[in-house]
Amino acid sequence: MSQRIPAVEISSRELKHNAHDALQDRQLRGNMRKAMDSLIAKRLASMPDDYEREHLREMGNHVRARALSKLPELLERLEANLTRNGVKVHWAETVGEANAIVLQIAEAHQARQVIKGKSMVSEEMEMNHFLEARGIEALESDMGEYIIQLDHEKPTHIIMPAIHKNARQVASLFHDKLGEAYTEDVDQLIQTGRRILRQKFFEADIGVSGVNFAVAETGTLLLVENEGNGRMSTTVPPVHIAVTGIEKVVENLRDVVPLLSLLTRSALGQGITTYVNMISGPRQADELDGPQEVHLVLLDNGRSQAFADGELRQTLNCIRCGACMNHCPVYTRIGGQAYGTVYPGPIGKIISPHLMGLENTPDHPSASSLCGACGEVCPVKIPIPALLRRLREENVKSPDAPHPVMRGQGSKYSAGERLLWQGWRLLNTSPLAYRAFGLLATRLRGLTPSNIGPWTQNHSAPKPAARSLHELAREHLEGK
Repeated sequence: MSQRIPAVEISSRELKHNAHDALQDRQLRGNMRKAMDSLIAKRLASMPDDYEREHLREMGNHVRARALSKLPELLERLEANLTRNGVKVHWAETVGEANAIVLQIAEAHQARQVIKGKSMVSEEMEMNHFLEARGIEALESDMGEYIIQLDHEKPTHIIMPAIHKNARQVASLFHDKLGEAYTEDVDQLIQTGRRILRQKFFEADIGVSGVNFAVAETGTLLLVENEGNGRMSTTVPPVHIAVTGIEKVVENLRDVVPLLSLLTRSALGQGITTYVNMISGPRQADELDGPQEVHLVLLDNGRSQAFADGELRQTLNCIRCGACMNHCPVYTRIGGQAYGTVYPGPIGKIISPHLMGLENTPDHPSASSLCGACGEVCPVKIPIPALLRRLREENVKSPDAPHPVMRGQGSKYSAGERLLWQGWRLLNTSPLAYRAFGLLATRLRGLTPSNIGPWTQNHSAPKPAARSLHELAREHLEGK
């Protein structure tokens, strides 16, 4: 039986080694293949009409591009309207600054327990570890996040953090960590998590959440979810802290409509999620529930670097649906843990270099077959393959080149790498060079012995015997 290295030991600099280990884990590959096939089918079923799907994608791309073109202005408007609504807005350039802001709020309220709804930005901040090191319990309330928190792992997927685990693995985890009776019944496992978490909502001093979209026009924080933990985390504790990246702002409520439709369909194949939460301020004097204080932490963490470049700015269009991951042949085979980053898969390969620097993610832009599936399914039409090629180019530029585009530029620089990249780029951007290469390769193949490799066919070799459908089905079930 293969053994998986715990996520805490996985480094983003060791992607090749991590991928090799993941490929040996047959259980992981089986879990991922089954899950991705299901998500792909659900997405297609939710958007069967090609015209409607492409029309929605065009709208989504237009909304996000327009918002990014006005990003500084919209952020200022968002802050003004949130402040008018009674929300306290904080700005953080780095994760260190963001964590310090959260800690300052917690200390001001003498908080000892924090309950968290799902938030990828809080994962960027490693908020749980930061608070726990200072004597403050931080507990995840999203079921997937709760499972991986128990197992000391990073999320393996943007939408479904524990999608790499099956019912047997979760049952063993609950039995070992929580002392619960062993059961593989999914409903019972869900009820176990809910029972434990329910009391925590009422004991928590602070609730933390992410933000799917921040509406500048009205000063509204919008969150979507299916489990109800987000609504509990943002209304039951007396203080609510929302954390989000600066790119999540949109101009007005009208812009949210196509983005919501694209997000839920692309992520889970749903027309809409069970809960759509719209938060515009703390509890008012005539209201019976809600937090007494609401804070918003706007985090940069490398996003301004991407924003400054006209092409790389498109990375910030992402609405965190995970569709690119579901369709990626590389991600499907190695899972999310191997990347060693908060954001795995295709979107992780183009955003992590900005958040962490190319020196800490040297192999991520190259961990792609460039098949184009990610770009084809992206609901906001991010040209992910083109951005991967651009990052590969930045990776082999001289570190001493004037006007560096991003941190860690030239992390794989060498004269040989640079020459190879220039030739590869010429080949793939010039139709004439591509046709010439194809003609040359065809002629060279004709001069090569027929048995030199799997890309040629040895006509003298005996043909394999025909197999029955029963034999093929049996091989598939056995994972051959």
